[in-house]
Amino acid sequence: MAVTSDPSFSPDIDDDPADFARSGEDERRVRTGFWAKMKAGAARIPFAEDAASAYYCALDRGTPMRVRMMLFGALAYFLLPADTVPDFMPVLGFTDDAAVLATALNLLAAHISPAHRAAAHAALDRIRAGNRA
Repeated sequence: MAVTSDPSFSPDIDDDPADFARSGEDERRVRTGFWAKMKAGAARIPFAEDAASAYYCALDRGTPMRVRMMLFGALAYFLLPADTVPDFMPVLGFTDDAAVLATALNLLAAHISPAHRAAAHAALDRIRAGNRA
């Protein structure tokens, strides 16, 4: 990537090693905590299927790195134990999480494939069936 002196220039996220480090932390957080949060009750939230679809898209090595990093960031926010609006608050608890995920999904929807959505649907069906038992 060429260096420029334009003050409005914003380097591509893929060029900053710090972005890779943050993305790696986000990926670890998502890989270790996503399904635990879903099993703990998040599978019942209205945007659960979108979140799970984003999870599968982020894990897909065919998804561009920049998209994966953005999805891991949004999903990592979803997993934070302390966020802007605590998740245990009825009705309002997941609104900030939904806003972050909705923004990421609106920007990146073209990368979430029918296969990602099908995997998300099947995984959530298994969780919901297990929670009824």
